[in-house]
Amino acid sequence: MKQVVHAACPHDCPDACGVLITVEGGRATKIQGDPRHPVTRGFLCAKVAKYLDRVYSPDRVLYPMRRIAAKGTAAERSFAPHGQPGACPELVEGAAVPTQAWQRITWDEALDEIAQRLRMIIAEFGSEAILPYSYGGTLGALNGASMDRRFFTRLGASELERTICSSAGEAGLESVMGVKLGTEPEQFVNSRYIIAWASNIHGNNVHLWPFIAEARRKGAKLVVIDPYRTRTAACADWYLPINPGTDAALALAMMHVIIGEGLHDADYVARYTLGFDELREKVKAYPPERAAQWTGIAAEDIRKLAREYAAIRPAVIRVNYGVQRSEGGGMATRAISMLPCITGSLKEAGGGIHLSTSGAFDLNKHSLRRPDLRPQGAKTPRAVNMVELGKALNTLSDPPLKALLVYSSNPAAVCPNHNEVVRGLRRPDLFTVVHEQFLTDTTDYADIVLPATTFFEHKDLQAAYGHYYLQISDQAIEPLGECRSNVELFRALATRMGFNDECFHESVDEMIDGALVSNNPWLQGITRKRLQSESHLRLNFAPSTESASKPADGAPQPFLPFARGNFRTPSGRAELYSEAMKSLGLDPVAEFTPPSESRYGSDKATFPLELLARKADNFLNSTFSNLPSIQQMEDTDLLEMHSADARSRGIVDGAPVRVYNHRGEIFLKARVDGAVQPGVVSARLNWAKLSPGFRNINVLTSEKLSDLGNSATFYSVLVEVESTNSIP
Repeated sequence: MKQVVHAACPHDCPDACGVLITVEGGRATKIQGDPRHPVTRGFLCAKVAKYLDRVYSPDRVLYPMRRIAAKGTAAERSFAPHGQPGACPELVEGAAVPTQAWQRITWDEALDEIAQRLRMIIAEFGSEAILPYSYGGTLGALNGASMDRRFFTRLGASELERTICSSAGEAGLESVMGVKLGTEPEQFVNSRYIIAWASNIHGNNVHLWPFIAEARRKGAKLVVIDPYRTRTAACADWYLPINPGTDAALALAMMHVIIGEGLHDADYVARYTLGFDELREKVKAYPPERAAQWTGIAAEDIRKLAREYAAIRPAVIRVNYGVQRSEGGGMATRAISMLPCITGSLKEAGGGIHLSTSGAFDLNKHSLRRPDLRPQGAKTPRAVNMVELGKALNTLSDPPLKALLVYSSNPAAVCPNHNEVVRGLRRPDLFTVVHEQFLTDTTDYADIVLPATTFFEHKDLQAAYGHYYLQISDQAIEPLGECRSNVELFRALATRMGFNDECFHESVDEMIDGALVSNNPWLQGITRKRLQSESHLRLNFAPSTESASKPADGAPQPFLPFARGNFRTPSGRAELYSEAMKSLGLDPVAEFTPPSESRYGSDKATFPLELLARKADNFLNSTFSNLPSIQQMEDTDLLEMHSADARSRGIVDGAPVRVYNHRGEIFLKARVDGAVQPGVVSARLNWAKLSPGFRNINVLTSEKLSDLGNSATFYSVLVEVESTNSIP
């Protein structure tokens, strides 16, 4: 019997695609984009289009396993996926497992052992000696953050500050607008001037591209600002390479021109902003000539960009999280967010700014996460920043970390300062449990590995951060082997720990119902029953939308949340001057401070090259990178250099090179091309075990936090490069 099941892609991507899964005889045989979904429009990215390869990979972890060898053994770390050099042929009932490192056990044995170890740790060190570690492996509302949060709150474990990716940019945006809302993808067809600022739309937001392509057919201009010549930059009408970490200087210089030449929207500014006089005074210090010295963009190009952006309407900025992965990333996003506020483009369909739409969904997080489970009178547990995992594992005391439970993340690949992370994970006294679909860099250091479902194998509720459609993701097939979802894992652990609270017995459907009971007016009328029957629902903006233009026949009213102000800041206005910023010791308007680890820093003589520790185009963070069909799409183990930097070091295209700084070294192959400017080199994230010497680019990145939001500073990194005889 054949059936087609509607699901939603939960991976860390703004598109949150509607997915149709064809199932025959209990096996998924086809995956395609939902043609009825207004943003997915019937196609999937190249990664998810091959998702059957992931679900049915012979390398899936299908059964619980206990370690029987030392952590990070050579045999285990050299294990490679099927079809790759070095692939281990030894299997445990179909799951690719190096048998010299692991022993298959039952779920009962695994849960009993985990519960026993946690009780022992709590008795000796207290519950704060236990740390959960999770992030964007799934963005499903339930499997991303629900039963797990209930469990760790009830346990009293240390809290994880989940800031590795987006919090600096979100803090910058919210400091101006008060909420994470952005221009709808569908509105981009109305745009006439589109700035993709640190946004590789082709690589990580591909479902926005058809709307941009339609706008360009109507005469729109696409400008790309990025230190790396991405796929999107190659398609641009105008590409402006910018020096890493200098985005705030460019935004302030643009406002210098716009305000100085009277190109701002004086009426919108007067009605709906706060602090314009202070901003006008501040930007006087950022003429294009000064900004050009930092950004590497010519002063006349800065003037041209500012004038075109202010004059050609509607104009929209698609800014992405690359901006915020530097020491001043929060301030940079804050400065960029001011641009549509002073030009008034927020009142136009096809204008405004798009960083994230996630603030619109506002599901009932209290119902999902149950913070009230903390025992009455108990102190708030300490917070551990996920960016600083290496430091936490190696130096934290009173109490030290004694147990780490990892799910929906691969910290041994994605965390900065990789060598310190691995040093901590190797600790024989650290009890580590990893819930995973594959044997990752992190499982190499686990004591217990538990098999995890894919989104084909469980049900969830899916919001988005790139559009405004809510979806139910239905379970398409039964879990393979003995795989369990995050929800079921933590439900089972709660039972083993003797937690009798009723919330640990809620069904998935009950949890979805609770998430939808919210004071958010945009969720009114949206129920699980409607989602099940209609597959996707646009948020109910009708009662509160402020629109300055009428939609085409049959189209929904454009969502223009700031057309008449309505900012969710303390003042209710766009805060160009912020007392909250001042209270943090930051400039209350905005400023540019060169990153300390950059060409302007004190280490530039020893390490003169700025490294862009990029995400790969065809992986998703560290997800997908182990699949042979996806690896074939990506150029790995490369260091991209400008010809001037290569020539001065005697490096030719294709030569092996050593890339190093005071934190570590990696060995790559040089690619001398036009992807980066002089003074910048670029390498891409991959699993460490699939990289030369079992090390990836995060041996070079630091645990230093950003100015706002305590995010990672992956793009504030200095290195030196030298030729070498070979790659280990």
